[in-house]
Amino acid sequence: MSTQHVLLGLLARGPRHGYELKRAHDERLPRARPLAFGQVYATLARLQRDGLVAPAGQDREGGPDRTSYALTGAGRAALDRWLATVEPPLPYVASTLFAKVVVALMVADVERARGYLIAQRRAHTERLRELTAVKTAPAAALDDVIAADFAIAHLDADLRWLHTTLERVADWHREVHS
Repeated sequence: MSTQHVLLGLLARGPRHGYELKRAHDERLPRARPLAFGQVYATLARLQRDGLVAPAGQDREGGPDRTSYALTGAGRAALDRWLATVEPPLPYVASTLFAKVVVALMVADVERARGYLIAQRRAHTERLRELTAVKTAPAAALDDVIAADFAIAHLDADLRWLHTTLERVADWHREVHS
């Protein structure tokens, strides 16, 4: 995820200060990793340095001064370019799940790998149930439904891989020990 582009997108709706941007990010991307305040302010500083945002005023709501930032013309153009760029499919498998299974199999501990796969399948299935409940809740917001759909699709792919891998491990174990 490109934090700078997400912040530009949030600023496209009008000026906001860092706290509002963090809160809007966490609300609008409910299944994404929450942003740290330090990350928001460091990103805003880079965006300002690059001319993509500019200070738009200060306010004080019972605390320290808060600088609001607004999207500049260059910021709008950068956001538009990012939105128009098609994301290439990722060329590498970058998953802790995958790495743990491979490492467990590398050390020839089939039972450990099998146990891990079964436990992971159970955790994935439980998460699938939670996301389905979010998605089917009567007052589910569109953002929540879209995020749940995205996560469910990935969990489903992981579950298919877990199932296939469990079968392969069992087949391999039978071949080696027969």
